[in-house]
Amino acid sequence: MPYAYNFGAAADGVTDDTDALKHAIEEGGGVLKLSKGTYRITKPLVFDLTKQGYAAILGDGGTARIVMAGPGPAIQVLGDHRGTALPNTVQPHTWENERFPIVSGIEILGEHPEAIGIQLRKTMQMTVSKVLVRNCKYGVHLVERNRNFLLCDSHIYDNAEYGLFLDRCNLHQINVTGNHISYNKRAGIKSLDGDVHNLQITGNDIEYNNHPGVDKSPNGEPTGAEIWFEAPDGVISEVTIASNTIQATVQPGGANIRIHGSGQQAPYGARLLAITGNILGSQTRGIELFSAQRVTITGNTIYGAPDLSLFAKHCSGLSMSGNTVAWQGLPKDPPRDGIRIEECDNGVLSGLVTHGLSSGSPEAGAAVTLVDCSDFAVSDCNIVDPRHRGIELENCTRCRVTGNHIIDRREQASMQQAIRIRGGKNNLVRNNTVGGAVGDNISAPPESAVSDGNLDWD
Repeated sequence: MPYAYNFGAAADGVTDDTDALKHAIEEGGGVLKLSKGTYRITKPLVFDLTKQGYAAILGDGGTARIVMAGPGPAIQVLGDHRGTALPNTVQPHTWENERFPIVSGIEILGEHPEAIGIQLRKTMQMTVSKVLVRNCKYGVHLVERNRNFLLCDSHIYDNAEYGLFLDRCNLHQINVTGNHISYNKRAGIKSLDGDVHNLQITGNDIEYNNHPGVDKSPNGEPTGAEIWFEAPDGVISEVTIASNTIQATVQPGGANIRIHGSGQQAPYGARLLAITGNILGSQTRGIELFSAQRVTITGNTIYGAPDLSLFAKHCSGLSMSGNTVAWQGLPKDPPRDGIRIEECDNGVLSGLVTHGLSSGSPEAGAAVTLVDCSDFAVSDCNIVDPRHRGIELENCTRCRVTGNHIIDRREQASMQQAIRIRGGKNNLVRNNTVGGAVGDNISAPPESAVSDGNLDWD
């Protein structure tokens, strides 16, 4: 296979190599092989699979750099896949001309404010591996319709908006594995509307995807998220976020994981989500959920959220179990961390190990606060040295607070109550061990809750 320089590319970082690389793509039948050097381009390198057939962009072990000095994608891959991932929906032209395009072993550097690294449209089994994309508007951009996409072993770094952007895309079966996705200014991974299913984000380092000092993006949105799913008019479903390091620097409006479904759609637009075995921390909020359904948050280590470790509103079927939530909880530490659940139903918070959670105030709120919730259980949690309260239920119905251990062990205790129930009805407070409160350890008016079998260490 001839290299690009065989077709006149200078690879000196100064000469415009656009025409030479386009010629190499045409003469190479859609295969572009780049030797060591810097290839400056001003227009997209388009791989039209419907015309050129199978395609690949291959660099020599990461030694080739493409500098995109014009607007649009440096590499654009166009297919015509019209089906799903089901074999009987894949048409012959896809198998015979378009399947499994590859980009590997190159760096893409944006030099224009509207430059995009790699853009995919209507592809099947597209694979991006061992690629570095930086200083673009978006690192990897998926639009319209794609299936069975892989992003692996790559560095998506310091892009102006999003690292990986699923832009109103119809997309099923996507694996994002073993990457560094960091220092992208608005989000490391963003999914906006579309119809996205079967997304696995595993084994990545996703860090510092924010813009410290900026409260809002140019569009007025909150900015700064490692992973951000937003589906007011679409669906994000069947998602696993597992075994990642997801951390940042604190930014107003920032979150490590932000998932917003639609309050107008059933079932909510965001559903069937698993957040498991991650390290999450150092953002204004750890996990933020709006209008999501059937979410499990299990086995994570969550720390260092000046606002809240978990905030969930208008969610159903939420299960948060077996997580640790704490920073250090030392007297010198600033207030951090807490859990607040609002207007949610049918959920469980269990097996949490917490220390020094600071959310709330002396007047209202707690380490774990439920507001206007129904059919929720808070059970078998260790809540040690909370700043204001251990657990508070406000205007909740048929909720259980059972089997928890809540204690303030500090010489100068500040915990007002271990458990407080305010308003609501048909709640149960049972078999908790409590101690160290400034006031009564348990405040649960009989019109709001049945309270029995609790052990008061005082």
